Amino acid sequence: MPLEQLHQHLHRVLPDARLQPATLPGLPELQLWLLDPANLDRAFSSDETRRLLEQPPYWGFCWGSGLALARWILDHPEQVRGKRVLDFGSGSGVVALACSAAGAACSIACDLDQAAQLACTMNAQINNLPLELSADYFAVDGELDLIVAADVLYDRANHEFLDHFHGRASQVLLADSRVRDLQHPHYRRLATLPGQTWPELGEPLEFRQVALYQAEG
Repeated sequence: MPLEQLHQHLHRVLPDARLQPATLPGLPELQLWLLDPANLDRAFSSDETRRLLEQPPYWGFCWGSGLALARWILDHPEQVRGKRVLDFGSGSGVVALACSAAGAACSIACDLDQAAQLACTMNAQINNLPLELSADYFAVDGELDLIVAADVLYDRANHEFLDHFHGRASQVLLADSRVRDLQHPHYRRLATLPGQTWPELGEPLEFRQVALYQAEG
């Protein structure tokens, strides 16, 4: 069962942690299997801290930029309706699921982490939404109308994808709470969106402002 498998991945990092279905703040249309916040409200051992840094279960959170982009997509369904969409670094799959709910012809959740793919599968099931999975962006065949990504710019290595995204899809949407002044000739800032990570991590207020960037091919 996917839930049992996902708990096995989680317990390698936090042995006592559990996942539970969660309704998202400001995004009541979707539910996700996320970390039970009760397990986060405690001090972690040195071994747990080390494992969290080495193997963070990022798919067990709905990060603020993903929540903000998912909300924006559901509020602007014309941006994805009838399109073939790829969500790069999908994590929990919240943005890919929002695309599916907004009427995308095909929504692909792309993440190289096996646990993230399991999380996307479970989250698609709980929302009764179609979702395709891919572990390799470069292995996805065919044309893409739209590429979306949230909270991937923190890793400078991912900036190398910006030109590739622009060349491959007719449109690109990037949401990021930490990069608010992206300097790239193809991308323009479209909006500033509210967002928060769930379960709550006590992030500074500055990280609850999400920059939305757009590029058109």
